[in-house]
Amino acid sequence: MELEAEFTSEPFRGEGAPPEHAVRARDAADAAGLDTDFGPLGTLARGRAEDLFAALPSIARAALEGGATRVTLQLRRTDDSDTVPAVELNSALSRLISDVERELGSKLRELDRPEKQRAVRLLRERGAFNLRKSVSAVAEELGVTRFTVYNYLNREAD
Repeated sequence: MELEAEFTSEPFRGEGAPPEHAVRARDAADAAGLDTDFGPLGTLARGRAEDLFAALPSIARAALEGGATRVTLQLRRTDDSDTVPAVELNSALSRLISDVERELGSKLRELDRPEKQRAVRLLRERGAFNLRKSVSAVAEELGVTRFTVYNYLNREAD
């Protein structure tokens, strides 16, 4: 069985160099022989289920020892033909965004900063950020960077 793990570590920092905890988590995945796609806010690791399962404790430990206060993990089978296509996830996210826009009375891009923060809170409460690639999509709709969305999310978590 082939798996894909998407993990994020917090706290998120603004623009610039990725935080040490994110780099260490990526390095642990690389050391385990997993195929990785690294970003400053999250890492995607792919490989055989046995390899991925064996690497998860060292990835989490590396992030926490690097200063992370939280590590979030999502696992997905990549060899299953019954997995939900990304198009359906995107349409689910589009519906959630449309609902929030109706509730707030404006397109997300047109909102002022406090209202954008409120929109992110509403989307979080409705599970929008459990969908893959949702932070990038929401950032685009808001007209802000992914880092800004993560900062809004962190503000809500505090």
